[in-house]
Amino acid sequence: MIAPTAVGLTAWRLPSVGAEAAVGYAASLGSDGIQLDLGGPGRGPWTDAPETVEAVLRASSELGVALLGMTANTLNDIGLTAPADSSEGTRARKVVVRLLDTARACGVPLAFVPSFRRSAIDTPDDFRRTVRILAWATAEATARGLLLAGENVLSAEQAARLVEEVGSPDFRLLLDPYNLCAAGRDPVRWVAAVGPYLADQIHLKDGHPETGAGASLGTGEGRLDDVLAAVTAHGPAPRALVLENDYRDGGTTRPLRDLAWARARAGHPAPLPPLPPNEAAV
Repeated sequence: MIAPTAVGLTAWRLPSVGAEAAVGYAASLGSDGIQLDLGGPGRGPWTDAPETVEAVLRASSELGVALLGMTANTLNDIGLTAPADSSEGTRARKVVVRLLDTARACGVPLAFVPSFRRSAIDTPDDFRRTVRILAWATAEATARGLLLAGENVLSAEQAARLVEEVGSPDFRLLLDPYNLCAAGRDPVRWVAAVGPYLADQIHLKDGHPETGAGASLGTGEGRLDDVLAAVTAHGPAPRALVLENDYRDGGTTRPLRDLAWARARAGHPAPLPPLPPNEAAV
């Protein structure tokens, strides 16, 4: 068991549309908190509209759902690895600035950027360009009082090198054990190698990489209990365990079961029974 901490959800894996609705849906399930997405084409409404930020802050306060972090999944469609002088490189930097400004406006402690699909780090040039943009982005995050994290499936050696070359204590690695497992890496050894560089929020999902099928937490091949034990031994005490299983079908049985699983590992007392989603303010 790890130290008591929050158990949260990710907005982009819920059936709700928009950040305010995601906060309401998280509240209906009894979640302690939520990570939000900046939005964008194919990703839902932009979160950085002033009226949206105000609505999100109001919903968070009224419903008691902490705003844990914010990402910009649209970067996977643009490419952090694009040359800095390209149109995609310019777009990526503009999105990063919007992400950081919105994270500051929402008062979240952590912003993070994904390195998948068009942002995947597959070649030495990809690595070099990722270091460059993350070093710049981390300086921008520091200026706003934020920590910045990167989420990737690099080898432990490469991930450690990424942190060292970014060269700031305000840059961390966001752990997602199942992503590592699906990429053929041993998540327990990965944590043991890079533990001091981890962010204090962890993504949890589970499944079966060979078939692509998802699974309730602890029933797949993600080795989640072993990973959490490794975090206890090698990493910072987590501020939040954040569920990233896919709950977009709107059913409540699976997310409630996963929340209970995570709470049991986090040493967190169970909340009051949640309202059914159709009775919550979403």
